[in-house]
Amino acid sequence: MDTSIAFRHLDTPDDWTRAFDVMKELRPHLTGAHAFAAQMRRQREESYRLLAACDEDGAILGLAGYRTQTNTLYGRFVYLDDLVVTARLQRSGIGALLLGKVREIALHSGCAHFVLDTGLQRALAQRFYFRNGLLAKGMHFVETLAVNGK
Repeated sequence: MDTSIAFRHLDTPDDWTRAFDVMKELRPHLTGAHAFAAQMRRQREESYRLLAACDEDGAILGLAGYRTQTNTLYGRFVYLDDLVVTARLQRSGIGALLLGKVREIALHSGCAHFVLDTGLQRALAQRFYFRNGLLAKGMHFVETLAVNGK
């Protein structure tokens, strides 16, 4: 693992536009960089933060999107929405470093838990999370609702 990786939060529309190609590897349904930046702005208003792992030239190698929340189940916690490393660098340790950085943020924020969801079909992701100290505690259920009255 190269030690010249820097971590920084992406907080501007230009940052988010630059991050689009990496995020699209995880979220292929995303339609374009400008729509993604608008989505990031909306999510930022709801406490979402996007942390990037960058090389010495500033190229984005991976992303971790997370938010701090509070509920009756976990108390104060960090929820990891997104974790992606570019395909060419998967299994390089960058994902574990990003996960560790977000875990540190949760600890420094006084959070009692660190929570994420992953698809049942994503066996490799599940193995990665187990190796990095996360345990499966339940199932996530979803119902798609009509959007905008349609």
